[in-house]
Parts: sequence; structure tokens; C-alpha cells
Amino acid sequence: MTGKCLIAVPTLNEAKHIAHLLEQLLAEAKAMDWPVVVIDGGSADGTQAIVESFIARGEPVQLAHNPKRIQSAAMNQAVAQFGDGLDYVIRIDAHGDYPADYCRALVQEAQTIGADCVVVPMTTVGQNTFQRAVATAQNSLVGTGGSAHRTGKGGAFVDHGHHALMSIPAYRAVGGYDETFRHNEDAELDHRLRLAGYRIWLTDATGMTYYPRSTPSGLFKQYFGYGRGRARNVLKHRVIPRIRQMLPLAILPAVVLAALSFVHWVALIPLLAWCALCLAMGFVATRRHFTEYGLPMSGAPLVGLAAMIMHLAWSSGFWLHLAQAATSGFGAKRA
Repeated sequence: MTGKCLIAVPTLNEAKHIAHLLEQLLAEAKAMDWPVVVIDGGSADGTQAIVESFIARGEPVQLAHNPKRIQSAAMNQAVAQFGDGLDYVIRIDAHGDYPADYCRALVQEAQTIGADCVVVPMTTVGQNTFQRAVATAQNSLVGTGGSAHRTGKGGAFVDHGHHALMSIPAYRAVGGYDETFRHNEDAELDHRLRLAGYRIWLTDATGMTYYPRSTPSGLFKQYFGYGRGRARNVLKHRVIPRIRQMLPLAILPAVVLAALSFVHWVALIPLLAWCALCLAMGFVATRRHFTEYGLPMSGAPLVGLAAMIMHLAWSSGFWLHLAQAATSGFGAKRA
């Protein structure tokens, strides 16, 4: 197998995960003589000290400081500083687990298929009860609307997926990530890659395990950011969202409409129908997946609740960004 990789790990306050993650990555990286770089956005929880302890014991890890803090800037910095002479960059999520041959499988797939980018299926796994409910929602229709990389439908060229491997020449040709994006930067980059003629392959040869937010507030904040990012993407590229992305847009209007229920009870119907649908789909998802994600049937209402949090947060973030862009008078230019 030819091809030399840069393994890039953006971090910000990942002390709980970074040591285990580096142990996973280093076995493969050392075997292949591939550099591992942690690009830290100013962690205050000891993440940098943990990385420095690996460096002190002679492990082939480098630590770079990312003053812009966000992941898009971290990846751009990694490729600019460490990408010369290398063929691929592999983006590693510090919140995940990876198979022992993850990076090699990605390179093999890119070279076999002739793809410029390889994205991976992402299975969400929970450790506490709420995380398990979120995992059940995110791995099923109620939480993702059937997104291919969330439901294991690999082995095809796609428009977008969870970022894993990218050709460094392709990455540099389109200018890397847009650093004005705090969320949805991966979908935005995929759009530009496809416009430039590069091909994105969703592999079924490997995948990753992701650990979701462990609290309702953390989940809401995450999906609120996703909604804002999607709206920013729509404004920048004038693209129409897919149906599965447009459906949640009705949620915030339904909540606002429910506030008029004092005028007539009919105003509650859209909100109540959405709640009932989420709870019903959460029950179905739990029954179908409880052996996989460790959530008993008694936790089914939590699955519906997790889906509601994701839908409402995404819808709120999307509409807020559109409103701010409209009132600014030059939203399209900023996007």
C-alpha cells in the first residue's frame, strides 16, 4: 500500500478521551511511520499535559496550538504546518473510538476505489442512560432522517458524510475548511469538493464509534450549532436542503404557534402531533435496537425526548441564523 498520511486530531478539553485515543492511534501510526498531530484549541482541563506526557516518553506525537480554537481552523493549520510531502490527511474525532486498522483501511479504500475523499459510517454509543437514548435516536430514522453515514449504508459515492480521509492536494485545491463555520464545516467543504469535480466515497470497509453529549443542555447546544451551520451553508451556496433536513424546520414555528393556544386550542395540534410522532418513533427505535445500544424498553420515552431536543435545537439554530442574516442586510455576503 502506497500513500503517506497525516493523522490530525483537533482537540478542546478532551482530557477524558485523549490518552485512550492516542494509544489507539499510535499502534497503527508507528507501524506505518505516519505522523500524529494533536491541534489543541486552548484546553483548560489538562488535555495538553496528557499529550505532552506522550511526547516526553518518546512517542511520535506532535502538539500544535490552535489560537482560533475551532475544528475547521485546526484542520487547516494541521495541513498547512505538517502536510507537505504527504498524500492524505485523516481527521480524527477526539470523542470517538476507532478500529485498530482504521487509517490503513481508509487509505486502501481510497486507492482501490480511486476516491479523493473517504467518509465513514458513524455508530453512536452511549455510556449513561441519557447517552444511550441519544444513541438510539441518532442511529435511527427518528434522529437522523435516514442519513446514510448514520445508518450504515456504505459502499457508494455520496454528497456528504462523516469526514475521515481527504487527499491533501484536493483539500488544498479548494482552500480547505471555511473557518467562518463553527458547525457544518464538513458539509460546506464537501459541497466545494464536489463542485471542483472531486469524488467522495462512503466506505463500508471501516467505521467509527461516537460518544454523544451526555446531558440535554449539551445536546441542545450541539444541534443548535448544527442548525446555524446548515443555514449558513444554504446562504453561502444557495442550496436547497434535502427533505429530511427541511422537515425539522417546521418545529420552531409549531412551538411558536402553540403559544397562541389561548386563542384557540387548534394551535396546539402541530406541536402535539410532533411530540406524539417522536415518542412513537422512539418506541419503535428502542424495540428494534435495544440489544445493540443497551437501552431497556422503559427508556423509550427518553429516545423520543432526545429526538425532540435535536429537532427543536436544529430548527431554532437554523431560523435564528436566517433572521440575523435578514436583519443585518448583508447576510448572504457574510455567509
